[in-house]
Amino acid sequence: MIYANDLLQLALGLKWCTYSTGELHSVPMFVLVNLVLVNLFYTMEHLPVEVIGNILSHVASARDVVIASTTCKKWREAWHNHLHTLKFSYCDWPPFLELTSDRLEILITHTIFQTKALQNLTIFMDDEHEFSAAPVIAWLMYTRDSLRQLRYNVRTTPNFNIIEKCSRQRLEVLTLSRNSITGVEPSYLRFPCLNSLTLCFVSISALDLSLLLSGCPKLETLHMVGPEIAMSDSQASSMELSSPSLKDFLVESVGLDKFILEADSLEKLHLKDCTFEGFELVGKGTLKILEIDDVSVIHLDIGDGTENLEIVDVRNFTFMWPKFYHMISKASKLHKLRLWGVVFDEEDEVVDIDTISVCFPRLKHLSLSYDLRDGVLHYSLQGSSCLMNVVVLELGWTTISDLFSVWVAGHLERCPNLKKLVIYGFVSELKTHEECQILARFSEFILQLGRKYSHVRFKIEYE
Repeated sequence: MIYANDLLQLALGLKWCTYSTGELHSVPMFVLVNLVLVNLFYTMEHLPVEVIGNILSHVASARDVVIASTTCKKWREAWHNHLHTLKFSYCDWPPFLELTSDRLEILITHTIFQTKALQNLTIFMDDEHEFSAAPVIAWLMYTRDSLRQLRYNVRTTPNFNIIEKCSRQRLEVLTLSRNSITGVEPSYLRFPCLNSLTLCFVSISALDLSLLLSGCPKLETLHMVGPEIAMSDSQASSMELSSPSLKDFLVESVGLDKFILEADSLEKLHLKDCTFEGFELVGKGTLKILEIDDVSVIHLDIGDGTENLEIVDVRNFTFMWPKFYHMISKASKLHKLRLWGVVFDEEDEVVDIDTISVCFPRLKHLSLSYDLRDGVLHYSLQGSSCLMNVVVLELGWTTISDLFSVWVAGHLERCPNLKKLVIYGFVSELKTHEECQILARFSEFILQLGRKYSHVRFKIEYE
């Protein structure tokens, strides 16, 4: 039997320890609801209504919350007065897709208007649904005094300025998708408590985006995915953003001639699927994580203050290794380096182990994958420096050849304290006889390495 104290722990989001094994498990929400219902008659008189409200808030899914709240009068009271999280998503309940937009608006309105202390609201529907502006405005106006987090992903017509209905309140997290932001007035549209802003496929001008950031003095996280950014004639195709409090910045699926980000406190920069002629970060050397994924940029400048870099993760990127290395060479605290699917501008460029060993003495995780050429392979393995702290090594190929085996063996010799080796390889469906022979030789080579380095855990993944 589960007692009131156990339910209180569940309500507080703790882990459930099974009495039979003592193992820790995360409790799925539907199991949590069933546990509560089964033990209802034994524990209800001991549970404060506030705790019941917390339990319902961890259920989150609006449909499950409504069902659970029908248990008894006390649970209905908890729903009305102490529920703080509500989520409407077709992912949680696929039959949402079968309802018309009008019917969904009525259902959401009826549910929200029965709560009095809602803090977290998520509304996520598919592309087929489109809500009218009037009910959406009503939801925002009704919850604006208590709401702390809003995630809204539904096309709305006619278009209205959603952030205007959320500003000047205590909103801390805002995720907005498939809508437009226009006419930002910084003297009025201010978010004094906002620390996280995500804009997905949102239409906004460069000027309005800059003004919006100026109205968020505590903003720490800014993610922009596929935004439609309108430029004035004077701006051409260049954009400048500034935020002294920003710590985490992600930009995805954006194409601009020039992008300048001024962020004195930035710790994480993630560029993904973007095209820039130039990208410049103006900061004060606080950057800890740099991620670049499938980006085309001619001039990349993250500043001279890279001493605090801890993670560099570069994928599907064409660059000049000497220039890029010079940019991160001062990162003596670096503990993870990934150069995956990279292409060098010059044919004779190569990532040499000696350079990595000297400049990144704290490196623990190294991932490398690029085309190997016979003429320059020996340069990557020359010297005698070892990567003493590397415990995880990931190596990959796009085109298999016998050079890869030599490359793998050379890296293993340089990592005396290695614990795990992961090899990623691409194997075409239509293999030539020569490719089959190379794969056979490589398989035999791996078996020999496994016997030689018995302390290393080997893992091979083919695509």
